Amino acid sequence: MSRIDWRSSAGGPLRGEIVVPGDKSVSHRALMFGALAEGVTRIRGFLEGEDTRATAAILGRLGVRFETPAPGERVVHGVGLHGLRGSSEPLDCGNAGTGMRLLAGLLAGQAFDSTLIGDESLSRRPMRRVTDPLGLMGAVIDTNDGKPPLRIHGGRTLHGVTYEPPVASAQIKSALLLAGLYAEGFTEVVEPHPTRDYTESMLRAFGWPIDYAPGRARLEGGHTLRAVDVDVPADFSSAAFFIVAACIVPGSELRLKAVGLNPRRTGLLAALELMGADIAVENMRSSGGEDIGDLVVRYAPLHGVALPLDIVPDMIDEFPALFVAAATADGMTTIRGAAELRVKESDRIASMAHGLKACGVKIDELPDGAIIQGGGIGGGTIDSHGDHRIAMSFAVAGLLASAPIVIGDCANVATSFPGFVALANGAGFRLEAA
Repeated sequence: MSRIDWRSSAGGPLRGEIVVPGDKSVSHRALMFGALAEGVTRIRGFLEGEDTRATAAILGRLGVRFETPAPGERVVHGVGLHGLRGSSEPLDCGNAGTGMRLLAGLLAGQAFDSTLIGDESLSRRPMRRVTDPLGLMGAVIDTNDGKPPLRIHGGRTLHGVTYEPPVASAQIKSALLLAGLYAEGFTEVVEPHPTRDYTESMLRAFGWPIDYAPGRARLEGGHTLRAVDVDVPADFSSAAFFIVAACIVPGSELRLKAVGLNPRRTGLLAALELMGADIAVENMRSSGGEDIGDLVVRYAPLHGVALPLDIVPDMIDEFPALFVAAATADGMTTIRGAAELRVKESDRIASMAHGLKACGVKIDELPDGAIIQGGGIGGGTIDSHGDHRIAMSFAVAGLLASAPIVIGDCANVATSFPGFVALANGAGFRLEAA
């Protein structure tokens, strides 16, 4: 992937009505469940990002046929629970941590061996949190000191377990539930804090008996998935950058259409509202078991807060954008309980702290968060460390910066948000190739 740098300059106000790309989490799962289902699944609103395309390519290597009638659409010809066939070549997940962790669970129950690999960034990310509990179910997965590649040995008899993960993670839960489709008996996950329930609601939509409530999910192996059509909502994590931008740029009023509002995903809204944001939800409805609504975001002066610990797990992907909001707010913001940020595409606490310091923001890095003194952002040159969310967050920061912010290594934005620059500039950003 060739290097791309950005320059973000003061712009706005943000105006208009925009639609961000489809939800990455839902897109990954729709591909996987469609592949394992009996019949044909039609997906609308599919995220045309590199991460989700990597998952589709892997499933294609395993014998699943896809059609693409139009951008954002996929037709998946399911092969059934036991219809996948092995590949002698490594299966490349690219930068997709979600794809790799969920596929580890799915492939643990197959009759054939598989090897999952990823790019340089993904190859540094921890996988024991998934491979260890899968091992308790009877899976045999070799790693590189707990990191990719994952060498998954097929032909193993899996058995259900009750597992209490040490950290709240929808990816851990989903990997175990996917393996549980192939396991003898019941698989149950009991979480320390409820996480997003995309996997549970989609399993139910595809006809698999599953019992779940916030913080707990239980299913029995040996049933059948039946194809259904899936409408993918707009990705809340992608919307987050525009939400924060409209909150902090004076005069802004932005409508974000058809955004997925799963309550285990939208902690950022609660955080921003505590800081004084003006955000309204309109046209609320449900599709495929998921809450969807239009967000109307208007500028309002923000003030610093001590972020409540109970909303932290519901906004883990949105913290880089929140750091920017905190840097522009009046007063101090304290963030704790977010150690999970250390093991994302980059160490997001360190990446945001270094970048904000380079732009003149006073920030004290903590092991599990940060203390950010708001008041303004200066110009500077920062390194995104190849992390798409760091890059987009500093694109937002540039809207209020006293001088341009040059953001290095932005190519990975295409993994989750293709077309970000054009959509951002259409809404009022001033973002260009550096």
